[in-house]
Parts: sequence; structure tokens; C-alpha cells
Amino acid sequence: VQLQASGGGLVQAGGSLRLSCVASGSAFSRFAFRRYDMGWYRQVPGKQRELVATIFSSGSTNYADSVKGRFTISRDNAKNTVYLQMGSLDVEDTAVYYCNHPRLSGTWGWGQGTLVTVSS
Repeated sequence: VQLQASGGGLVQAGGSLRLSCVASGSAFSRFAFRRYDMGWYRQVPGKQRELVATIFSSGSTNYADSVKGRFTISRDNAKNTVYLQMGSLDVEDTAVYYCNHPRLSGTWGWGQGTLVTVSS
């Protein structure tokens, strides 16, 4: 399994970014991706990785309180891709962002993530 996150960068507080994560590998054979729940996580050095948004195979979503109303998770099953639209960014959102399955990360492993830096 390969999980390639991209789209991070430096943004001013109040700004927006859109992250993408493409899943590839044998676990994502034809039409398999659509059966997986997917999540976006973030990690600040020295802190635990935090699940901030989940999109289920049904299309329903769930968000951590810290990002609710500001972030939107979506997916394109045809492209094996999950997105995270981030708005009203705050310096507290600065972190490395990763995507993964909410319950299979121990099996899938972690990609390199994408760094989001929010300046004040």
C-alpha cells in the first residue's frame, strides 16, 4: 500500500489549502478503494497523531471538533483519491498531514505526509 499525500505548503492564517492523497498498491485493485473508509490525520512533532476527518465508504463524514466547520473531506473513488479542503486556517493547524484507513494503519503503514504551515 502506498499513500501519497500532497498539497501542503505555507499559508497565512485565515487562508485555505486543499490536500490530496492518492492510494495505490495491490489493496486497491479495481473498485476496491470505494469499499474503504479513509481518514486524514495530522501530527505535530512531539505529539500524537490525530484523526481530524473521516469519510466512510458510504460517503458520510465525521470531523474532530477542532476542525468541524472549517475542513471538508471528500473522495473520488475513480481516482483512488481522498481530499481535505481546509479553510479558516489557524496556526494551530500547522502539522504534517497524512491519509490512512481509520483502522488499518497498522497494516497499511504510513506515507510521508504533507507539511502544512500556517503563519500568523
